[in-house]
Amino acid sequence: MNKTQETLYQRALRVWGKEPQMLQVIEEMSELIKEILKNVNRKKDNVAEIVEETADVEIMLEQLKCCYNIKDKVEAYKTDKLKAIEERLNLWEKTHDK
Repeated sequence: MNKTQETLYQRALRVWGKEPQMLQVIEEMSELIKEILKNVNRKKDNVAEIVEETADVEIMLEQLKCCYNIKDKVEAYKTDKLKAIEERLNLWEKTHDK
């Protein structure tokens, strides 16, 4: 997130309020879930909608990180989590690839 984006996210929190914006995070995630389910369960060709909802969720997640001042903690956790995923994948490939 660059400084301009962070300023915009902080402005949105200030103007619209923390609670309404955090509820908006939930709404956007729900909309993305709905589009993914349509794609997987109904085999709907809705990639454009998935793109749109993914962008909305990413924007709102950035606002969430600003709201709770957790950007650095999230990044550290993601780094650790990705290392664990890599280890699991390495083990899986070693035991399942012949």
